[in-house]
Amino acid sequence: MEAFTTLQSLVVPIDRANVDTDAIIPKQFMKSVRRTGFGDNLFDEWRYLDRGQPGQDASLRPRNPDFPLNQPRYAGARILLARENFGCGSSREHAVWALRDFGIRALVAPGFADIFFGNCFKNGLLPIVLPPATVDRLFAQVQAHPGFALAIDLAVQTLRAEGEPAIPFDIDPARKQRLLHGLDDIALTLQRADRIRAFEARRRASEPWLFT
Repeated sequence: MEAFTTLQSLVVPIDRANVDTDAIIPKQFMKSVRRTGFGDNLFDEWRYLDRGQPGQDASLRPRNPDFPLNQPRYAGARILLARENFGCGSSREHAVWALRDFGIRALVAPGFADIFFGNCFKNGLLPIVLPPATVDRLFAQVQAHPGFALAIDLAVQTLRAEGEPAIPFDIDPARKQRLLHGLDDIALTLQRADRIRAFEARRRASEPWLFT
């Protein structure tokens, strides 16, 4: 998993509450568990004017010019600004995979659905929870200032717009370390590889019939 330490990026706004995982990645595209190849279908029903099907060439599809991810002013944005309860609905991990595959590395919102929130940390995506009034102010700044960007420093737990005071955010210490060191569930387990091998050796010696 790619580590997350600092990030400076344009901010793209999705000004809707209760964005569910079926909106983030519609169910017809969930035909793979490879974690890649989902970026073209992120927010598919909002980004495109036709109904998407697996295997389509996204470059040939008509795009909705009103959707922020299609607007030139937000091109290359890696920070997504959202409203309350982002990632609600089904527990599909594909929603996080689609965001990561598109290039999003951080999300800022007043709150996230619990399972989606946990899946973010397992896939190198940083979800930042801020008070609603602070999120309102960030939305206003994004609208008022084309090219609005934020700098995120995970080690000190702040995000900052140029020329403005830093905004602190809270994060669980264990999850913070996972992101800083790029540790997914498998990498965390392999940190204890010596203890696992020792356990297996002891069991093979005490219960050899299980290994024949």
